[in-house]
Amino acid sequence: MTFTLATVNVNGLRAAARKGMADWLADTTADVITLQEVRAPDELIADLVGEGWSIVGEASQLKGRAGVAIAARTELERIDLDDVRRGLPGLEGDSHTGRWLEADLEDPLDDGRELTVISCYMHSGNTEKPQTMTDKYAFLDGMLERLDQLRADGRHVVLTGDINIAHREVDIKNWKGNVKSAGFLPEERAYLDRLLVEGDWVDVHRALAGEGPGPYTWWSQRGKAYDNDSGWRIDYQIATADLAARATSAQVDRAPSYDTRWSDHAPLVVTYS
Repeated sequence: MTFTLATVNVNGLRAAARKGMADWLADTTADVITLQEVRAPDELIADLVGEGWSIVGEASQLKGRAGVAIAARTELERIDLDDVRRGLPGLEGDSHTGRWLEADLEDPLDDGRELTVISCYMHSGNTEKPQTMTDKYAFLDGMLERLDQLRADGRHVVLTGDINIAHREVDIKNWKGNVKSAGFLPEERAYLDRLLVEGDWVDVHRALAGEGPGPYTWWSQRGKAYDNDSGWRIDYQIATADLAARATSAQVDRAPSYDTRWSDHAPLVVTYS
């Protein structure tokens, strides 16, 4: 038995649907997909994703902003989305809504252990707007605390989504030009160090892909960033150690050309045994 999990920032689900996301959905082997930056009301998400998927979402209180969702294939009886929690505990304010969604899956790996899947859309932050960085650090603090709480009972946990931080130099093509940019600040990267270096969480994609550089998951819309593969690796599947040990493959579903993309991010797809 295998379990395949995909995560992707769709950069607006309505726009992604218009640009051809349905073709990727038809081809993907994913059993569960986590979506970020949905920017659509919960009642529209199922229609936009299409038939064959059960959907849960958490919309932002700020219209046209953020939004996360989790989709599971309806044909898989071992996977349901009945046990869901919306929002990161302890955080208040509209800017934090539409960014955190948890779903408990009962024994999807057939090992007697529950799996909690998280769809996370981290604040991007902007060094010229201090409040955005304050929000980001508050969210990161809450994220670390929540992850510890979730794994305390021995369940599998996987944090997926757009974390909006490139962890290391190999995770960003032009790292020298971005050392003072939000998304690659030492203070932001330190949070991932606490998980992946000081802690025992595993960056599944990096573990399977080797030392890099890349593979990247996001490219600027400006210039020739996509054609030159001048990207950032900011989309993750970060798992508890036992779950990460079951990962057998990871791939970035990068579109063949700039004009065939349906998002500025590419899906990250991981298969677990």
